[in-house]
Amino acid sequence: MPRIYFIIVTYNAMKWSERCFNSLRQSSIPVSCIVIDNGSTDGTQEYIKKHFPEVDFIQSEENLGFGKANNIGIEKAYIEGADFFYLMNQDAWLYTDSIEKLLDVYSNYPAQQEIGILSPMHINGTEKQLDIFLDKYIAINFETTRLISDLYFQDLRPFYQIKFINAAHWFIPRHTIETVGGFNPYFFHYGEDIEYANRIHFHQKKILLVPGSKVVHDGKQSLNKVDYNKYEDLSVETNILNPNLHHAFLLEKKALRQSILKNTLTGNFEASKKLSKKYKKISGEEKRLLEIQNQVRQAGPTFLKV
Repeated sequence: MPRIYFIIVTYNAMKWSERCFNSLRQSSIPVSCIVIDNGSTDGTQEYIKKHFPEVDFIQSEENLGFGKANNIGIEKAYIEGADFFYLMNQDAWLYTDSIEKLLDVYSNYPAQQEIGILSPMHINGTEKQLDIFLDKYIAINFETTRLISDLYFQDLRPFYQIKFINAAHWFIPRHTIETVGGFNPYFFHYGEDIEYANRIHFHQKKILLVPGSKVVHDGKQSLNKVDYNKYEDLSVETNILNPNLHHAFLLEKKALRQSILKNTLTGNFEASKKLSKKYKKISGEEKRLLEIQNQVRQAGPTFLKV
């Protein structure tokens, strides 16, 4: 039986904790679980420790964000001999056969080293619709997968290769961790899963969506859910650090200069001001960004202490 470790980062997770952790107990495939708490103030820590003592609970002294906290769990699971790492959001849960169905696809895949991430089908909290983001990812990949057509004609294949799926439910083989590594600590919250997917592709691995396995992600059903007044838009930095793009730093600086000029000439001074701030930021971080560029191109457990 493979050793499967769930890694869940919590922050005020009481709303979902019972359903989330009970679902792990009910899995037809036995799993272990590591929780990294980012400083909850709603009693999450006490609840998990009392009601789910089998969970390996780690309390962070500060809010590390999503990626850094996950890396702590990945490192611990790796050292303990995990064969698979399942990254799951706190607002999510499984069905009894979710892991079993993922393992079936992995076991029958002819070239397992090609698999970077396996993902089940994400459905929303109503459990009657696909998660809106999964709708989006399927639609973006329509030319290569024809998944929408297969859904309509009820002729689904065991898996579909897609470019990206968010990290609410990621089933990651050990060899992916050994080749791609962990999350990039440059990103605090949002953007880290996109950056990781870029590295998956750079290292010639695939992201596979498995229709036969379904799970729940009770996330906000809005494509504009990220509050950019609270979280910085790091799409420029994500492009700069994408190892699949050549001369990305120079191209992003050029694009910013052009956008600043265009907005200034058209009188959109607020946009011009924001773009100028971004240009100044990445220029000041040039050395650091270039160093990270070199890191993410290396095969190995990047950003992990293993």
